[in-house]
Amino acid sequence: MNKANILLMNARVSFLRKSMVALSFMLYLFSAQAYAESNAIEAITYSTLPGSRIQINIKLSNDAEDPLSFTIDNPARIAFDFKNTVSKLPKRKQNIGVGIAQSITAITAKNKTRVIVNLTETVPYQINTIKNEVTILLDSEGTAPATTAQTSSSPVDIPEDRVTANAKGIENIDFRRGEKGEGRVIIKLSDSDIPMDISEEFGKVVVNFVNTKLPAKLHQRLDVLDFATPVKAIDSFEQDGHARIEVTPSIKDFEHLAYQTGNTFIIEFIPASKEELEEQRKSKFGYTGERLSLNFQDIPIRAVLQLIADFTGLNVVVSDSVDGNLTLRLKNVPWDQALDIILKAKGLSKRLSGNVMLIAPSEEIAAQEKLDLEAHQQIVELSPLRSAYFEINFAKVADLVTLFEADEDDENSSGSSKSLLSARGSVIIDERTNTLIIKDTEEVISEARRILNKLDVPVRQVLIESRIVIATDDFSKELGVRFGNQNVQANGVDGAQAISGTIASTDNTITSAITNINGTPT
Repeated sequence: MNKANILLMNARVSFLRKSMVALSFMLYLFSAQAYAESNAIEAITYSTLPGSRIQINIKLSNDAEDPLSFTIDNPARIAFDFKNTVSKLPKRKQNIGVGIAQSITAITAKNKTRVIVNLTETVPYQINTIKNEVTILLDSEGTAPATTAQTSSSPVDIPEDRVTANAKGIENIDFRRGEKGEGRVIIKLSDSDIPMDISEEFGKVVVNFVNTKLPAKLHQRLDVLDFATPVKAIDSFEQDGHARIEVTPSIKDFEHLAYQTGNTFIIEFIPASKEELEEQRKSKFGYTGERLSLNFQDIPIRAVLQLIADFTGLNVVVSDSVDGNLTLRLKNVPWDQALDIILKAKGLSKRLSGNVMLIAPSEEIAAQEKLDLEAHQQIVELSPLRSAYFEINFAKVADLVTLFEADEDDENSSGSSKSLLSARGSVIIDERTNTLIIKDTEEVISEARRILNKLDVPVRQVLIESRIVIATDDFSKELGVRFGNQNVQANGVDGAQAISGTIASTDNTITSAITNINGTPT
């Protein structure tokens, strides 16, 4: 065999090997996809149980595997991962709205389906897997600890002394720094069903593990300030039979997120972003305008106002009485704060109507507002009167009329009446039809209608009913019939007889007597 044939044979062998590898890979993908689609979630139902508990049933097409689960504290969620399973639900999200359970969401990605239960607060839970059904029991009262999935044919049962009977504890406490500067407190538990409570006390994040032992070697203080995260120190100790972990933050602006995966409980501290800090600063500072810098020496006030108008895009109307010069140096200041500083320095005020701002001396604006109020008062005094009828449904009209009636001496210190009606208004009641008749201006009647809609509502009442039953040992019931007939004559003979009798149910006997007309018994 020459060299060319040998090379050709080697090339064919290499091609066959590559073909076999490609074929094997395609078969693997096909088998993996077929296996992934071999099981599917067909339905998710829920029901309420005694003791404020909620049961969620997940039905699959084939026998279910034990799903992996983990919890998230903020927002409160429980996630269940079903491997090699797809979702055939008609909707991804299903609302519950019962107790602590808000909704259920099922999401499929690649060969895994994640079922997320959204809660109002973190609660213990238990998983029970039987054939093709997975049952999730949520205990809203927190009387039962969370457990991992278990496959059995018996119903879910949680003994009261389960926590104290089993020896559970914390195995290790560790700390790590994330890629974005977040701090992670990693707590390794001996069991995943240890109940816990997370709270904030005096600026610290405190985690209490109920009836949990903490080894002596973990009674310690971890100083993690050098990691440059929002966490400064971690203190762990036992208190009243419970393991307690206190996390002291190094900064004030941070967020914490707690979640559990298996036997690992993680608390993540995330520093607040610049946008969040800016939003918090604006809410506390009171000024939210875009920042600008102004540096002028003896500049006319009208020119500065024109610059701010051009910067903000507002329509500004400046009074003719605004005059004078101003020297100012403002750097990186919100424009609304800069405008307030300028107006106060020159004794000016502003009034905003839509996107038009009026700027004038404070005395001038006050005088204009006074004129507007006087004109409005004259309009009210000259407005025509009309009558309106209000039918009261739930309240008594005599009780509501006191809101509208006003005595002559019923005036406050400012001289205005305490009544809801105007000086020309009047009110009349009709107790027969429970109707309120108000005669006043259109504005007052509209306000009275809004008030009556708020007040004329059914009042919540509590019905207390009691019944007293007295029974004695000599109590009995009698049922009987008394019948009789007297002065009965038969065939005109004086010897007719009268028949009388009594039937009593007490002794189940019948007593009868037949007497003749003379009274002698026969």
